[in-house]
Amino acid sequence: MSDLIQEAGMALSAGDFNSALDLFDKAIKENPENAVAHYGWAESAFMRLSMDMEEDIPAGKIMQVYKKAMQLDEENLEYVASFANFCLDCGRIPMAIKEYQRLEKMAELEEIPVEDTLFDASRLIVEAIERVGQGRDNPMIQPWLKQALTWAVGGLGFTAEDAAKTLGSE
Repeated sequence: MSDLIQEAGMALSAGDFNSALDLFDKAIKENPENAVAHYGWAESAFMRLSMDMEEDIPAGKIMQVYKKAMQLDEENLEYVASFANFCLDCGRIPMAIKEYQRLEKMAELEEIPVEDTLFDASRLIVEAIERVGQGRDNPMIQPWLKQALTWAVGGLGFTAEDAAKTLGSE
């Protein structure tokens, strides 16, 4: 890992998102094919947006940079999970669910457990649905809730059928 990437990572860890953005940007200019630099830039921009409430970088730009990192390193589960979280934060629930589903398939192929991540995602999805304010009984929302519930019970070690059976028993 380059010194520039390490320095940018330290700035990100310290919460100095502006410096991290500048350093990751320099790393991208030095090597446009560096997935870590693209991912670091996107994470820095996302953190700056969500923690510092700075909205000068458009969400579409952040999304493009996440996608570039995922294109450059197609096997990286962390990139997909972070991008899905970003989509939820932006209120793009269907896109987030699609990315979490992709994460689930990728992890299954690699035999990597992601139940904890999907369990957390289920909570974030329900929170995002509440922010949208459409109501849980809205037909458009129902598939999203079903997916969130499936991941929630999966995170507890149940299949959907086992959970329904347990909840229906006396």
